[in-house]
Amino acid sequence: MRAKDPHTTGRVDRDGVNLHYEVYGEGAHTIVFVPTWAIIHSRCYKAQVPYFAEHFRVVTYDPRGNGRSDRPDDADEYSIDKIVGDVVAVLDATGTDKAALFGMSFSSAIAFAVAAYHPDRVSAVISTAAWSPVVPPFAERYAAYEGEPEENPQGWKKFNAVYWQRNYPDFVDFFQGKVHNDPHSTKQHEDAVAWALDSDGAMLAMTQQARDTPDIVIDEDMYRRVRCPSLICVGDNDEITPPETSHRIAELTGGDLHVFPGAGHGLHARFPARINTLMRDFLAKHLGTHRPVRRKANGARRALYLSSPIGLGHARRDLAVTRELRRLHPDLKVDWLAQDPVTRFLDANEERIHPASRLLANESAHIEAESGEHDLNAFQAIRSMDEILIKNFMVFQEVLEGEPYDLVIADEAWDVDHFWHEHPDLKKAPVAWLTDFVGWVPFAENGPREAYLTTDYNAEMIGHVEDHPGVRDRAIFVGTPDDIVDKSFGDGLPHMRDWIPKHFAFSDYIIGRHPSEFGTRADLRAELGYDDGRKTCIVAVGGSGVGATLIRRILSAYPAAKTGIPDLRMIVVTGPRLDPASFDVPAGVEMRAFVPDLDRHLAACDLALVQGGLTTCMELAAAGTPFLYFPLRNHFEQNFHVASRLDRYNAGRKMIFSESGPDRIAQAMVAELKDPRVALPVASDGAARAARMLAELI
Repeated sequence: MRAKDPHTTGRVDRDGVNLHYEVYGEGAHTIVFVPTWAIIHSRCYKAQVPYFAEHFRVVTYDPRGNGRSDRPDDADEYSIDKIVGDVVAVLDATGTDKAALFGMSFSSAIAFAVAAYHPDRVSAVISTAAWSPVVPPFAERYAAYEGEPEENPQGWKKFNAVYWQRNYPDFVDFFQGKVHNDPHSTKQHEDAVAWALDSDGAMLAMTQQARDTPDIVIDEDMYRRVRCPSLICVGDNDEITPPETSHRIAELTGGDLHVFPGAGHGLHARFPARINTLMRDFLAKHLGTHRPVRRKANGARRALYLSSPIGLGHARRDLAVTRELRRLHPDLKVDWLAQDPVTRFLDANEERIHPASRLLANESAHIEAESGEHDLNAFQAIRSMDEILIKNFMVFQEVLEGEPYDLVIADEAWDVDHFWHEHPDLKKAPVAWLTDFVGWVPFAENGPREAYLTTDYNAEMIGHVEDHPGVRDRAIFVGTPDDIVDKSFGDGLPHMRDWIPKHFAFSDYIIGRHPSEFGTRADLRAELGYDDGRKTCIVAVGGSGVGATLIRRILSAYPAAKTGIPDLRMIVVTGPRLDPASFDVPAGVEMRAFVPDLDRHLAACDLALVQGGLTTCMELAAAGTPFLYFPLRNHFEQNFHVASRLDRYNAGRKMIFSESGPDRIAQAMVAELKDPRVALPVASDGAARAARMLAELI
């Protein structure tokens, strides 16, 4: 799922070659992201476009030879003058008089060429990892391209047009590995390989055959003619183009040079928070465009709370922590940076939602898009949410740059934790990090690739925390040391139960409102109308739309369950993202979309059927309510972290969805009512403990 969709798409005809373009945003200034070498297309700018489209008019287009643009079969159609002309044609087609141009690698030269040959159309140039003939290429790469192809080339010997056409996928994998040579760049590498495989080796060879033209000459004189401001970014470990290229371009143009120590070629993809911030501030300095303006503090203590939107359990516990924190600091003002459905819950509880929340890309919608039939590979879903996470981080970062906060409370706000660790100097306030699990866990049946990837992500997180211990001012594990799953972070990495206690404080479990606060069970049942002699079963699947398949399966089980439990009453809470009217509902089943005080109903009912989300399951355990839980297939947190914790509490009956047809679900409902487990007590003061830890930071 994209973080932002274009509002306009079109095609421009370049003498029979059609170029596909997209337009985002409505800003007074336009940025054109110029496509690089046609080995990849315009999606390579996904970490920049959604953010800049909030403040600029943004134009992207696919290069001739890739994406949704045409793929001419004549090498002359890939010449420099044609490609420079493509930029001007897109400007004309989109009604753009003048724009800032963003060029990466090959398109750095194209952007500067447009600035030199069409100066009235370019307001600024931003260049990353520049390619240019003004500095000779790496000798090994040049020799491979000019030399005879080998039968089984290794390394840079693969940089040969004949080999591209013989084994294009192998070349692509090698080349993109060199582009994304920074540690922990697996996602950037995978994306680039997938985009490259949209094309073929024959096209790529043609892009090299006709680069030189008499009409457009990329040389030192060309760069000297550039009069607009320029920002040149380069990694000093670039293995594609010599870093000296960017240094020389900065000298020739008088541009601002920014060096990324130790970084490689794919700066805009691997370090988007830094690139986006540098680019924003550069354009603001030279063009007077958007930049956050710092407000003065008004004296009141303020906290910014980030609550994960994936399920409503986080919101309930976060509200409980906030209420306890206000008892310790009665003057504390709390703003929430949150998304639907969390915002609905917060509205119902009269909490203040920060206006910037409207700019957030929806993470719950992405999770739904990634889900299958009661199946969600949560690790891969979060991994593929990178475009959304960088967009949302930039929204958060601008809030912090513009407003003084005494504390940021981040409940599993992965974007903030990642990017502040990547760039500690971007940190603008003390931050407390809350989570109820630590560590990505692979499924054995998903093979060695998933094990490799989860290990790599865990290693990056461990490195972040150990290398920059000051980023998290407080890290709180929502549970006890006994709730840590008994697993390793991966080959060569520490055991979770050894590492986590060294880096986290423990709040014990945090219940939104502990059932002990609801009064007697009899009074609660009477208040909610559950004391009429029937057995009330509540079905609740959380705040996302992933639970639709489970609801349908349970609805199919209702008639058989009714046979075994004649006095059965079933209430299905679909959550705010599922329409109750979209289900085939047996007679006698009540459907509700959203119940703000669902925890009270779960404490009062006789039986609950839920997904494997931790918050709901622990609320049921605390209430002593019997329940069946159905972890989503491939959801590592529900199947490992949550299931391990529930086993420790002796709470709930685990159901495998693929093995649980309607009859089996009905039988389990009857069995659980007849012989319920007796769960261990769940702490009632977790929110107060967490609040005391947070209060020390304010």
